[in-house]
Amino acid sequence: MRFLITLVLFVFTVSATAQTPPPPSLAANAWLLLDHNTGQVLTSHNPDERIEPASLTKLMTAYLTFSALKAGTIAMEQEVPVSENAWRMTGSRMFIEPRKPVTVEQLIQGMIIQSGNDACVALAELIAGSEEAFAHLMNTEARRLGMRNTNFTNSSGLPDDNLYTTAADLSLLASALIRDFPDYYPYYSQREYTYNDITQPNRNRLLWLDPTVDGMKTGYTRAAGYCLVSSAMRGPRRLISIVLGAESETIRAQESLKLLNYGFQFYDTVRLYAGGESLSQFRVWKGVLNEVPVGFSNDFVISLPKDQSQRVEAALTSNQPIMAPIQQGQEVGMLTLSLDGRLLGEYPVVALADIEVAGFFGRFWDALQLWIKSL
Repeated sequence: MRFLITLVLFVFTVSATAQTPPPPSLAANAWLLLDHNTGQVLTSHNPDERIEPASLTKLMTAYLTFSALKAGTIAMEQEVPVSENAWRMTGSRMFIEPRKPVTVEQLIQGMIIQSGNDACVALAELIAGSEEAFAHLMNTEARRLGMRNTNFTNSSGLPDDNLYTTAADLSLLASALIRDFPDYYPYYSQREYTYNDITQPNRNRLLWLDPTVDGMKTGYTRAAGYCLVSSAMRGPRRLISIVLGAESETIRAQESLKLLNYGFQFYDTVRLYAGGESLSQFRVWKGVLNEVPVGFSNDFVISLPKDQSQRVEAALTSNQPIMAPIQQGQEVGMLTLSLDGRLLGEYPVVALADIEVAGFFGRFWDALQLWIKSL
């Protein structure tokens, strides 16, 4: 069972401050703003509405390409033969040609910067043998990342009735790409790329409008409208913006910047507890010690409205009965945070020390106490 420890770690100690301004209403069908460091959604509109992802699909194609590079199954300098299927791709292209091998690194730049559909197919065929098999890998990876409302049918994002995703799922994918492949992420800030004597600019206008923006990907089809997944880093904070279904390239850039500015202006990322800091002692049964210190293994950070950290209230619940042996890092309870009566989240706390099993008499005595409590 779980019981509440009446421990308030932060209390209402300051006078009421000015309310955080409401989030902006954007000229788009759906949007979401994610704090990359904490995983918190700061604001959203229609985050779970299914949409056609268009070229935002290429984020998953890139994720699988980077995974293959990391696993060593492909290499940057590796030359890739260009199939007729890749060469004949419609839409945006990097203009690869049959009988003219291209390297993996060139294809990556063609996919990310030039949004080349032909580059995506060439990479898909290299990694999985066919685009159909690659789409299967895309969906498997989507499930692993927690993208529950996404289905991929191709590597490029060309329209298909069974190709769909959501703003929430795209935020998971974008954050995972930045987190898992920091060495490859700088490609997303590259402003132009030349291949086959053809120079094409990155379609992400924010790379020119805001020096803190360093990615990520644009998308457009008639059904999807103009879409943009963007990310910016100001100081130690990184935010990810998802704007879907705008009416023009200009509007998607303006609305994305509006969303990013809101998050940076009106929210802070706050360290509430240091890693290894003991928040409390939980009762331990049948152990050589009767209590174990609990807290977080790493620094606990959270996004909060600016100047609101002193208004946060916290309560600990313990997963009783906690039985020895206990290993350091073992989940033993939950921390619930709220702000002015509004739930912020629930976060597992862990044991900060090992507790070994007691001897026979210690175990017998605790077993007797537990039996009496159960009556």
